[in-house]
Amino acid sequence: RRPPAAARRAARAAWHSAGTVRLFGVPPPGAETGEKTEEEKAALKAAREARKAEKERAAAEKKLKKAAKAAAEEAANRIDDVVYLSPSDVDTLPPYGDYEVVQSRTRDAGRTFVPVSDIGCSVDEPEGADEEGLCGTYGEGDTVWIRGRLSSARVKGGSAFLVLRTGPSDTIQAVFFKEKGDPDGPKMAKYLKSLTVESVVDVYGTLASAEVKSCSVPDLELKIARVHTVSRAAAQLPFLVEDAARSSAEVEASQGTDRPFPNLGQELRLDHRWMDLRTPAGNSIIRVRAACTKLFREALDAEGFIEISTPKLIMGESESGAGVFTTDYFGRTACLAQSPQLYKQMAISSDLPRVFEVGPVFRAENSNTRRHLCEFTGLDFEMAMDEHYDEALGVAHRMFRHMFEGLETRYTKELATVRTQYHSEPVTFTDEPCVLHWPEAMEILTGAGFDVGDGLQDLTGAQELALGAAVKEKYGTDFFMLDRYPSAIRPFYTMPCHDDPTFSNSYDMFLRGQEICSGAQRCHDPEMLLQRLEEKGIEPEGAGLGPYIESFKCGVFPHAGAGIGLERVVFLYLGLDNVRKASLFPRDPNRCTP
Repeated sequence: RRPPAAARRAARAAWHSAGTVRLFGVPPPGAETGEKTEEEKAALKAAREARKAEKERAAAEKKLKKAAKAAAEEAANRIDDVVYLSPSDVDTLPPYGDYEVVQSRTRDAGRTFVPVSDIGCSVDEPEGADEEGLCGTYGEGDTVWIRGRLSSARVKGGSAFLVLRTGPSDTIQAVFFKEKGDPDGPKMAKYLKSLTVESVVDVYGTLASAEVKSCSVPDLELKIARVHTVSRAAAQLPFLVEDAARSSAEVEASQGTDRPFPNLGQELRLDHRWMDLRTPAGNSIIRVRAACTKLFREALDAEGFIEISTPKLIMGESESGAGVFTTDYFGRTACLAQSPQLYKQMAISSDLPRVFEVGPVFRAENSNTRRHLCEFTGLDFEMAMDEHYDEALGVAHRMFRHMFEGLETRYTKELATVRTQYHSEPVTFTDEPCVLHWPEAMEILTGAGFDVGDGLQDLTGAQELALGAAVKEKYGTDFFMLDRYPSAIRPFYTMPCHDDPTFSNSYDMFLRGQEICSGAQRCHDPEMLLQRLEEKGIEPEGAGLGPYIESFKCGVFPHAGAGIGLERVVFLYLGLDNVRKASLFPRDPNRCTP
């Protein structure tokens, strides 16, 4: 652009004035003083401003061009969020990009997500898993949508190899190769490179034959046509799932190598429990736990039991000798139930002859051991009996047999998955109840070198293990019962033995040498019960036991029952190193979060 006309005229006038002096020697007005005239000054100023304006114009023009170029490049590289509503939207959407937040925009998007377990015919199951039904619904040439976690990703240049995971251990490889002339190829490669491990993604593609030894689907892979992120995981995670999934033996063996595996501490795992539960073994443990509850219900349903739900806020302790949590209850002190014991018995008095419950149990015991929790799930049953508490032992034996056999026959995949990280063997047990009496147990322990004193003290952990080993050797079973415990170490509601009140009609049950269940015939006679309370130094009304005793004064059937710790059963059955691994979010004296 040329300078403005006024500026040009002023510049010419200044030039002509200077020329007059040079040609004719006639000084312009004011020249004799050496000062420039006003016209000269104005002309020079105008010239300077013109040059400045030109420079600013050129700089602005350059800046605009640079901004336009950057905007064009940003637009070319930008990957916008997408909203998938129906199959008709597909052609209008790019084949990559994060979803906008899923907010129930549509009820039917016209697609069905396929679990990896439904893909392929030669699924690589863990050793020991059931081989039936391994052929999936989908095979080579089928197009599928998969919504799962991004287990791992390798992207280099125009190639990408992803591992998608659904469920605890079902994985498939998904691949992308940038093709020449594909307008979406560069952006797709860039988007795949931006994905973070453990993100939830939707991937659409075609199944093709492949050999992939590292995935549970070893003979197929997914050719990626479309990928969208549903929920993006942080780039920096507390730990990697693959690190948490290694066995302690594998971690220990790596310590002397150039690339040792990280040894993840228990507290780190529990602080981020949701991550720890994503491991194949951790996730399967919770599934086995659910299976135990289901099998418990099945067994007792078949025996004619009725499921009940008892109060967890009560006015007194339900278990003498066990720590109790207290809380304010509208100006009064209430307790969190240490068991459903009192209410199971009152249910019997209510003419519900066989009852069971699955519910929380609270124990304020400052026990920081590998087998104690402050909150656990109780599997409890109570039943009217005809003559002898052996009737309850028979029910318990059949129930545990149904549970153990059911786990090994119906949950083979879950057990095999857990056993890849935590070794255990199937539990051995007898056809009929294996019941030891207290005197026999004392003889066994004395023979094993233990000082049992007067034989009226409770068993220690070491004694339990020694007794379990002796029973396994003598009777060939991992599961047994021990009855006739000393009365002094049992709760107030336990019925004394008819032939010697020093002992009681009580029993514990053991799995792999550790106690998992405690029970007894209950003291249903009101006068005898009051005597037992007096012996234990418990004042009935102060302990909130008035209604409990009153229910027996109205007549009640003789009864017996048992309480089982679900986490303890899972912990011992699976050979875990800590009971906390059998709890979804464990509570112990040092942990009340997450």
